[in-house]
Amino acid sequence: MLTLHHLETSRSQRILWLLEELGVPYQLKTYARDPRTRLAPPELKKIHPLGKSPVITDGGETIAESGAIIEYLVERYGGQATGELAHLAPAPGTPEHRDCRFFMHYAEGSLMNWLVMKLVFQTLPRQPMPFFVRPVARAICGAAQQKLVDPNLATATAFLEQHLATHPWFAGEQLTMADFQMSFAVEALLSRTRSATALPHLQALQARMHARPAWQRALEKGGPVVMA
Repeated sequence: MLTLHHLETSRSQRILWLLEELGVPYQLKTYARDPRTRLAPPELKKIHPLGKSPVITDGGETIAESGAIIEYLVERYGGQATGELAHLAPAPGTPEHRDCRFFMHYAEGSLMNWLVMKLVFQTLPRQPMPFFVRPVARAICGAAQQKLVDPNLATATAFLEQHLATHPWFAGEQLTMADFQMSFAVEALLSRTRSATALPHLQALQARMHARPAWQRALEKGGPVVMA
C-alpha cells in the first residue's frame, strides 16, 4: 500500500492534501519532531537516506522531495481524475503548463530559501549561547534580515500578489500540481508577514485552499501546516 511518511508541521502536509484530493487509498505514518531541536527524528533515515519528509513508499518505490512526489502521484493516480482535478497536469504547450512548471520549481528553488532564512535569522538569537554573544548574534541576524532577506521576500510577495490578481490558482482557472507545491510556501509566507492583511490575493488563495474538504481532512489527520 502507498504510505506517506509525514513529519509534523512540515512540507509533507501538501502531499497529504493531494492524497486526500485524489482519494487514493494510503497509509499515514506520522513522525514527531525532536522537542528540543525541532529536527526530524532519525527513524526517517530508515525510509530514505536523507532522513527528510515528505517521502512516500509505494510498492517497491521510495520517492522523496515534494515536487517529485507530486509529479509521481499525479502521473500514477491522477489520470482518472475528473471535475476540478481534471487539470492537475496541464497540457504541454499551453500557458497553464508553463505557469505550472514555473511554480513547481519556484516554490522550493527560490521562495522557500528566503522563508527558511528568515526563520533561521529570527530564531538563532533565541538559542542558548553565552550572554555576551547574544547581542552580536542579534545584530548580525537583524542586519541580514533587513538588508538581504526582507527585500527579497518583499519582491517575491509583490510578484505573487500581482500574479494572483489575474489567476484564481497559480496556473490559471483550474487547480493544478503547482497549487499543492506552493501551498506550504503560501502558509509560511502569510504566517511570517506582519502585514498579511495587505495581501488580499494571497489571502484569497489561502481561503480557497482552506475551504476545500480535502484540505480540512488533511489538516485533521496531519496537524498544523506550519509551526506557530
